[in-house]
Amino acid sequence: MTKTGADYAWFEDDFPDIAEAYCFTLVRGLSPAELTSRFEGRPEAPLQGIAAVVDAAFAQYDDLEEGDRQLLAMTTVGSWTLLIEPNGYFRVTEERALPASAGAVWVSHFVNINGVGTFLWAEDQALRLCFDPMFPEDRWGTAPDELLDVMQRIGFHFDDDAPDRDLSSPAAFALAEHLTGVAITPALLQDTTFTCATLRTR
Repeated sequence: MTKTGADYAWFEDDFPDIAEAYCFTLVRGLSPAELTSRFEGRPEAPLQGIAAVVDAAFAQYDDLEEGDRQLLAMTTVGSWTLLIEPNGYFRVTEERALPASAGAVWVSHFVNINGVGTFLWAEDQALRLCFDPMFPEDRWGTAPDELLDVMQRIGFHFDDDAPDRDLSSPAAFALAEHLTGVAITPALLQDTTFTCATLRTR
């Protein structure tokens, strides 16, 4: 049964420090070590739990010498690798995600503190679907309408009237789970020891 945005409403309520600005990416076909190498990343010490990841990411910004690096936390979930960028967005941009998706399936979603967001689905450098979760009627890629029925069931808002509660970000989690079969859960975020790396942002 396909989950809906309401099933992921806990994320904003329980993890406010990361919910206001993040990028979550799921990749099938590349391990954390392979992704670190592909990104030309620098391995860092592992971190236990998402709170430690968020703290380390913001400490990175405060370090003047390391301020041009982005922290990336990774773990393996079944046949997929989960990547989390607190206050980041590099894995969801077409110019970075599409080349990195060579030989892999790539599902990424992002939101920033201003509410700007992106959902991206790519396979082997081909963009299948991309849209802003707040404006799902504007979609592009090679399969922009393939998931339209699923998106409507999940709870993306297609009406002109404003919704009672904006569930666009939680709905992005539900759509990512539909595509990958990977459920993001509170326990996964709290209990995982993440493999970490830092990447140059420029």
